Amino acid sequence: MQLLEKLFKLKAHGTNVRTEIVAGLTTFLTMAYIIFVNPSILSAAGMPPDAVFVATCLIAALGTAIMGLYANYPIALAPGMGLNAYFAFVVVGAMGYTWQTALGAVFISGCLFLAITLFGLRELIVRGIPQSLRTAIVVGIGMFLAIIALKSAGIVVASPATLVTLGDLHKPAVAMAAIGFILIVVLDKFRVPGAILFGIVTVTVMSFFFGGNKFVGLFAAPPSIAPTFLQLDISGALKGGILNVVLVFFLVELFDATGTLMGVAKRAGLLVPGKMERFNKALLADSAAIFAGSLLGTSSTTAYAESAAGVQAGGRTGLTAVTVAVLFLACLFISPLAGVVPAYATAPALFFVACLMLRELTELNWDDSTEVVPGVVTALMMPFTYNIANGLAFGFITYAALKLFTGKAKEVHWMTWIIAAVFLAKFIYMGGE
Repeated sequence: MQLLEKLFKLKAHGTNVRTEIVAGLTTFLTMAYIIFVNPSILSAAGMPPDAVFVATCLIAALGTAIMGLYANYPIALAPGMGLNAYFAFVVVGAMGYTWQTALGAVFISGCLFLAITLFGLRELIVRGIPQSLRTAIVVGIGMFLAIIALKSAGIVVASPATLVTLGDLHKPAVAMAAIGFILIVVLDKFRVPGAILFGIVTVTVMSFFFGGNKFVGLFAAPPSIAPTFLQLDISGALKGGILNVVLVFFLVELFDATGTLMGVAKRAGLLVPGKMERFNKALLADSAAIFAGSLLGTSSTTAYAESAAGVQAGGRTGLTAVTVAVLFLACLFISPLAGVVPAYATAPALFFVACLMLRELTELNWDDSTEVVPGVVTALMMPFTYNIANGLAFGFITYAALKLFTGKAKEVHWMTWIIAAVFLAKFIYMGGE
């Protein structure tokens, strides 16, 4: 107990060991769905799901432990939703890069992220990007996740006449996905910890009876991580002309992680004078996790907004995060369960997360068309072109153009001009890709 007090300063934060452990368990239950969803998504890129499962558990444990022990923050980290879908369905699926090259792009973005954090440039860049575009990035990724979820569930299918149309609602997978989604929303409404995880497990259990799925056991030794460990192709990423991919990873990591860290830390009462040094350490821990995740074999790692559930339960120190890290390590031994989770079981979780991300629309300034239109363009172009990078590109270019032609050019930060010019040049000289 004395060691824990010395490490985490529990009394100074008005908490105790029991409260911190309960808070850690609460956070873990709200985000444990990622150990099922991440392998499911990245396997679409051709990555071995068993190895991705191990990488997901390890980077969640490692990143969260660093956050707890180094920054003493009650915030958990894991591979981020949205960027894993961009990695699998766009960079690999649509653009044709190998998953090894895509991991190389994640590595490069992680190095950039670490560098701007070490040199104190992170806050400067965040301040330089318009609030409307920052908000729209979250909304657009939410819509992108939504269309992926609906496709995985079989609710939306391709149509030669109308591009997309309603799928066959009589299929068991569609019915089970719908039940899972309703269950998650109801449980979340009643503030049941682990609502998303419970929904995934329920649909998986139903799949054994109605979907032809086969149960292969619950516990086993962890699979090998060798198929993804250090398999990234950095040289391929550097010479592959995927600057826009790196830029997308970098910008989304920047806004998502920074915003989450600030939001959860503020709720925990940690963003006050005298405690900002710990926030800077939290930024470093978050940056290092992206770098390490690409080496293990997974898409970008980020701080999880679900950490707010643990803070709500009383978590105030790094002991909450260390508890989460230990639980993720324990998950390494349930790989058989992770391997039988069908795509239509994780689809309701994706769709629910997408719904929550759309609430950011309320943050847009609907009275100023030069702000709201670029934001909406950003959000709409992501799902409709099936590419987060295109959404960012059209958003930045529209923002700069509208401000320029309405006499508001002075309102635009120099960073926005640079990003808009890079995207415009890319469209002119390289096409849309």
